[in-house]
Amino acid sequence: MRTRLLPLLIVLLAGILLALGLPLAVSVAAAQQQRVVVDRIDDTARFAALAQFVTERTESGQDERRRTLETELASYSQVYGIRAGVFYRDKWPMASAPENWAVPESGEAQDAFQEALYKRRSHDPAQVWPWQEGRLVVASPVVRDGDVVAVVVTDSPTGQMRSRILRDWLLIAAGEAAAMLVAVGAAFRLTGWVLRPVRVLDAATHGIATGLMNSRVAVAGGPPELRRLARSFNEMADNVEEVLEQQRAFVADASHQLRNPLSALLLRIELLSLELPEGNEEIASVRTEGKRLAQVLDSLLGLALAEQAPAHLQLIDIGDLVTERVAAWRPLADDKGVRLTREGPEAVTAWGDPVALSSALDAVIDNALKFTPAGEAVEVAVAPNGESCTITVADGGPGLADDELERVGDRFWRSTRHQNVSGSGLGLSISRALLLAGGGTMSYARNEPHGLRVTLQVPRTGPTA
Repeated sequence: MRTRLLPLLIVLLAGILLALGLPLAVSVAAAQQQRVVVDRIDDTARFAALAQFVTERTESGQDERRRTLETELASYSQVYGIRAGVFYRDKWPMASAPENWAVPESGEAQDAFQEALYKRRSHDPAQVWPWQEGRLVVASPVVRDGDVVAVVVTDSPTGQMRSRILRDWLLIAAGEAAAMLVAVGAAFRLTGWVLRPVRVLDAATHGIATGLMNSRVAVAGGPPELRRLARSFNEMADNVEEVLEQQRAFVADASHQLRNPLSALLLRIELLSLELPEGNEEIASVRTEGKRLAQVLDSLLGLALAEQAPAHLQLIDIGDLVTERVAAWRPLADDKGVRLTREGPEAVTAWGDPVALSSALDAVIDNALKFTPAGEAVEVAVAPNGESCTITVADGGPGLADDELERVGDRFWRSTRHQNVSGSGLGLSISRALLLAGGGTMSYARNEPHGLRVTLQVPRTGPTA
């Protein structure tokens, strides 16, 4: 979730910084150019004041005022490297520096010249950007007796101005980068602060979903809404755990309390059978159903104990345990004409409860042998799989349909095709409960070409990892 939230926050922050930075950069560039324009307007105003006293179009050197104007323009151009000139309305030069410089027939200089003829000074020339090799043209009218008699034009290079703009932009970019780094750091802290309770809540929810009913959330840190949600979740988990404990206790107590009356009933059935003719079908049926009821009660008691008994985890040799259990079940397999084989490495270590894992494996192998006809095989394979170890029991029985695979392992569920096979429908449920207590899992799939494949998975990392 953090990987999805962080890019969104970063994009929003970058958009905000760009929305602030771009106008600031444009404003800085405009301010730098405006400062140059104002300076050039002051210069042109000074030259216009000098040009007001040049009355006639005399040759250079015959008018003292004109010589003064030419001297000022030459000094100005030499010191600042700016082309400047005063031109009559018909563009005839009154004085210019350098001497051969004239107003171009087109471009910005021509536009500024025409604008000055209408008594308007250049105040807003086109913006020059750092990547442009442009020049800055400013023109001011020379007014005498209310009429424009000449125009002062300056044509300035923009190298220094563009350098200053670029320097300011680099400072803005550095500030934006620093602000972005601070914003990203703040976003990391903010998302971590907001999502930490969510991650803890997700882990606790997953733990409860997988059978770890003691999973709880620490009500600390995060927004008030998430802290309130954590408290509500803990209350809900306490209530659910209490209800499940009551249910398990009821099942265990009921199974235990019913065993004594059932044992007495079975004893009375045996005594009654002594008074009936030998081979009576009704008494045999009653005896069979009584034994089946006793088996169901034993299974219920075993399931209740398996769900509430804590697991005693330790590092065990899974390969040796599987070899031992396969050897214990091989005589029954040989008696039924079923080939029971063991595959995989001999030594594979993992963490688990040896008693619980042995009981679960016995239940799965018993179930596989029960449904595998003579001449078929039951394969028990051990394989390390990264951070877990898998034990796969594949039988050659009729298997299950897709809809039946979704229900296999449920309490008291049995396929309608296997109702004539002895059993209570609790064996796989007990096996799954034993595995869940130790952090393991059990899954079911089809075995090709036919049969059922049951996979037991136990962790290879310790409980403190």
